[in-house]
Amino acid sequence: MAMAMARRVSKVLGLPITNNNRNICFKSLDLPSPSCSSLAHGIHVFHCPDAVGIVAKLSDCIASRGGNILTADIFVPENKQVFYSRSDFVFDPVKWSRVQMEEDFLKLSQAFSAMKSVVRVPSLDPKYKIAVLASKQDHCLVDLLHGWQDGRLPVDITCVISNHHRGSNTHVIRFLERHGIPYHYLSTTSENKREGEILELIQNTDFLVLARYMQVLSGNFITSYGNDIINIHHGLLPSFKGGHPSKQAFEAGVKLIGATSHFVTEELDAGPIIEQMVERVSHRDNLQSFVQKSENLEKQCLYKAIRSYCELRVLPYEDMRTVVF
Repeated sequence: MAMAMARRVSKVLGLPITNNNRNICFKSLDLPSPSCSSLAHGIHVFHCPDAVGIVAKLSDCIASRGGNILTADIFVPENKQVFYSRSDFVFDPVKWSRVQMEEDFLKLSQAFSAMKSVVRVPSLDPKYKIAVLASKQDHCLVDLLHGWQDGRLPVDITCVISNHHRGSNTHVIRFLERHGIPYHYLSTTSENKREGEILELIQNTDFLVLARYMQVLSGNFITSYGNDIINIHHGLLPSFKGGHPSKQAFEAGVKLIGATSHFVTEELDAGPIIEQMVERVSHRDNLQSFVQKSENLEKQCLYKAIRSYCELRVLPYEDMRTVVF
């Protein structure tokens, strides 16, 4: 299996090798000069049954077209007989067209009966189209909008949908109007979540982001949408539910707070985890600083999860887990 290849590579590089999970990262020592402006950056992720020669075939696919691998992350879990990889590479678009690249990786996918094989060229491919759902709290929504404005998030925001009314003179509305991003206020009740209207508004999006959207999406909505939905929520430890969880946690004197970003499934807040962050709090914090730290974690965690997703760093692993390179 691929273990033999890993042993040979490890012997050459002087790395230890065991029978445990293989999680290997290769970095090219022959990096291109910054002056090579004609080169484009590509990303390829691969998930297939484990077999002999996968790494060699992946490398040959890129090298045979004049490409150069910059980094390659490989993960083969113990006793699972599956292979995961993510490769960063540079190439000359004149010598290796985007169409030809798709054909080459498709042949590789077919040869190894891949469950997932995706290639992306950020400078040539359209940005991911997303819609953002939010409620009253603005901190995650505002952070995403500023990340998009600064170019730190490689997405196009098609619209913002909220079950909370925002006045015309609020920061969010002024920002959205200035940048031509539609804002849709849909008042919801326990009997009517307005899911049909939301589905109409998010057509043709690549994935959906819940930026502290305080409504539970139904299984029918999740199935009808069909694409990934990324959510963020606090991770106050131990867990506090109901109204004002930060105040509950503060009054209980917790010492660790956190945030979790995950994919949305029918089970509430139980989808595969993409990113988690934690921070210590102490008796020196007042309620204001406590809440500020919690909100900052949520912003950072959601931002990192979206960026990882756009950079093809997130792959499904088993039913409720992820591989995040």
